[in-house]
Amino acid sequence: MTSPANLDSTDEIVAAFREHGYIADRSLATAVFLGLRLGRPLLLEGEAGVGKTELAKVLAASLEAPLIRLQCYEGLDVNTAVYEWNYPRQMLEIRLLEARGAIAEATAHDIFGPEFLIKRPLLQALESNDDTAPVLLIDEIDRADEEFEAYLLEILSDFQVTVPEIGTIRAERPPRVILTSNRTREVHDALKRRCLYHWIDFPSAAKEHEIVLTRVPGAPAQLARQVVDFVHRLRRAELTKVPGIAETLDWAAALMALGAAELTPELVDETLGVVLKYEEDVRQVRGQTARSYLAETAAAAGS
Repeated sequence: MTSPANLDSTDEIVAAFREHGYIADRSLATAVFLGLRLGRPLLLEGEAGVGKTELAKVLAASLEAPLIRLQCYEGLDVNTAVYEWNYPRQMLEIRLLEARGAIAEATAHDIFGPEFLIKRPLLQALESNDDTAPVLLIDEIDRADEEFEAYLLEILSDFQVTVPEIGTIRAERPPRVILTSNRTREVHDALKRRCLYHWIDFPSAAKEHEIVLTRVPGAPAQLARQVVDFVHRLRRAELTKVPGIAETLDWAAALMALGAAELTPELVDETLGVVLKYEEDVRQVRGQTARSYLAETAAAAGS
């Protein structure tokens, strides 16, 4: 197995990721290598379900490093992402000072010290005491507000955060940072300039077939091929939400659980809810459309 300290080339990253079930092409592995070598955050964009979040998990596993994840959403603020004060503990400290008769001599430092901080993901990543620098995953940054993006600039530029009552906290061992975006909105240029960038597209049918065989051990080759070909046909349809790699893997695993050796029209109709997540999409595909898609993929496979 590749040593966690020796992800020193694109080839080593490809090999290490493969050992953890992640099939990365050389362009993606090169982006990861450069992020590690240059100490730069890596911004991954692409459709939902193409493996952006999974890459951060596999990177942490390959490095044998802690994974610290910040899930972004609208309204995310400093209290949730960076730190907040432990108000109950501060109130208890005030009561103890009063009981000792020392409240008159107390200063702000007596209740606004590091021991009263509740560390959220970003501060945890900066103050990590592990021997190996953590992997910090800032997931779906496009869901956060632009104001939060602006706050990230200090952290991603200098790997530090300023707490007014304490001062500036700097990372002794900067985390490896992966940001992901489903591109529901454009990430600001100022944030992009601080990152390396890579777009992850849906894989080719051949690569996705390899992914299925790797991530769903024991899947019959014919079933895996049929699932992948059908999903690729779905991605060309006018759907509310096309399936990603995650749905392909879920579908293959579900069919395996049903004991299926090949894809049939009946199985498609019965299991579409695994691969499609909107009722209108399921209704659109179920029945005759599914049969025609199966016929198309069978004809393409036989040609």
